Amino acid sequence: MVFILIFFALIAVAVKPAHAFDNTKYNWSYKPAPTHTPADTEETYKALLKQSDSYYIGNTEEKTLYLTFDNGYENGYTETVLDVLKEKKVPGAFFVTGHYLKTAEPLVKRMVDEGHIVGNHSFHHPSLPTVNDSKLKDELDAVKEMFTTITGEAHMQYLRAPRGEFSERTLMLSKELGYTNVFWSLAYKDWEVDKQRGKEYAFEQVMKRIHPGAVMLIHSVSPDNAAALGDIIDACEEQGYTFKSLDDLALNQPLP
Repeated sequence: MVFILIFFALIAVAVKPAHAFDNTKYNWSYKPAPTHTPADTEETYKALLKQSDSYYIGNTEEKTLYLTFDNGYENGYTETVLDVLKEKKVPGAFFVTGHYLKTAEPLVKRMVDEGHIVGNHSFHHPSLPTVNDSKLKDELDAVKEMFTTITGEAHMQYLRAPRGEFSERTLMLSKELGYTNVFWSLAYKDWEVDKQRGKEYAFEQVMKRIHPGAVMLIHSVSPDNAAALGDIIDACEEQGYTFKSLDDLALNQPLP
């Protein structure tokens, strides 16, 4: 009898609907560390990411890096980014919104044609904890459907929450929808296009944060990032780092 009760209790947890999870909103953050030292984050965040099979960092025992780009809108620099990745033979992951898909179809096709991952950044870029389950699903489905129409590719596995805002509910619902949430362990304030500070500044900001297993968040709207990317890749490789795909992270790395 006891075993039967335990069995049904486990089943109840397994089928718990996403809306039944806590919807407390969190803003993703991490604790920067000295160069070559892995970044850390809150224990609460780690627990939520582990529960939902999400990631913010790779294997910190290996000098592996993961380049990811947030593409909310096109500002004229993604072509340069793609040129650099092609020249350096480095994989990237581009998280796109509905606006980006509608206005930059040739670039999205090129991302796929050149072997990069295209991930979901939601259609309208809302704070996901503020929308209900149905609306959240619509946000993600709309991106995936438009992506498939543009590229012919039906697979979209990775999600980056707009502004890094998430909750237990949004992580679990997106997991139910087949997504792996990807946060980051390396970033800097690069998205303000009217406050760019030059190629050298971008290079320094990235390089002083480099560490084993880093999931790097770069905004492709930044001219500084586009100009510095080739030098960043070269410098990282000179220091013994290797760039890998998010598929490698998801398939081969333990959860945080």
